[in-house]
Amino acid sequence: MGKVWKFADAINTDLITPGRYNMTIDRTELGKIAFIEHRPEYAKQVKKGDFIVAGRNFGCGSSRETAVYALLANGISAVVAKSYARIFYRNAINNGLLLLIAPADFIDKTEDSDTIELTKTEIRNTTKNISAQVSVPPLMKKIRDAGGILEFLQTHKIEELEKP
Repeated sequence: MGKVWKFADAINTDLITPGRYNMTIDRTELGKIAFIEHRPEYAKQVKKGDFIVAGRNFGCGSSRETAVYALLANGISAVVAKSYARIFYRNAINNGLLLLIAPADFIDKTEDSDTIELTKTEIRNTTKNISAQVSVPPLMKKIRDAGGILEFLQTHKIEELEKP
C-alpha cells in the first residue's frame, strides 16, 4: 500500500529527469531531481512504496533511462497509467520498474491524497474503494523481483526461459 502521485497525460522523460540536471547515472542523485521542475515537492516527499498514477503516453519523449533510474531510486512500487511510450516501457522492464495499465475510470478518479494497494490480480484505491483488474505477466514479475533484465539473466539459464 502506498500514496498516489497523480500525473496527467503525456508525462515525458524530460519532466521526470530534466536534461539540464541529467549529468549523472547515480540513481540516488537522479532520485533527488525527479520531477524537480514539474512538481518540486515530489522528490522531497515521495516515500518507498508510493505509486505514480498517470494518463496516456507516460514516459514519452527521449529514450533516457535516467527517468526509470530516478523512479526506482524513489522506491516507486509501480506506475499505473492508461498507456506508455514504447521505449519507456522497455527501459522500465529492463530495469525492473513495474508498469501497470489500468482503465480510465480508475485513473481519472485518483487524487494525490489517495492510497492504493496492489494485489496479485487487482489494484485498489483504498481511499475511494474502487478497483481495477491488472495482470502482471509472470516473466515481468520475475525480472522486477530480480532487479532488472541483466540480474535476471545472470541467475537463469536459457533453457528455463524457453519453458512455457
